Amino acid sequence: MEYVYAALMLHKLKKEITEENVTSIVKASGAELNEAKVKSLVASLADVDIEEAIKAAPIAAAAPAAAPAAEGGEGKKAEKKDEAADGKKEEAAMEGLSSLFG
Repeated sequence: MEYVYAALMLHKLKKEITEENVTSIVKASGAELNEAKVKSLVASLADVDIEEAIKAAPIAAAAPAAAPAAEGGEGKKAEKKDEAADGKKEEAAMEGLSSLFG
């Protein structure tokens, strides 16, 4: 996990995600270094648009929905809309799975 965190940190700082950079962050954190994992991570991320991956992550989608809840009355309305949208998405996903298994 520390390798992924190192890659995310480098991305946030707009630094290139290289074996050297990931290695230096992992070493600086005090974690035990596994060079094979570093090489694997860097190779895996070579063709990945990290910004798009972050936007597609379920946690990123849930964070904005949580913000209106703190505002009081309006938050409850937003939560109901979000729950309905989530239900429709889940239903569509289940339909897709059922079509795989006939």
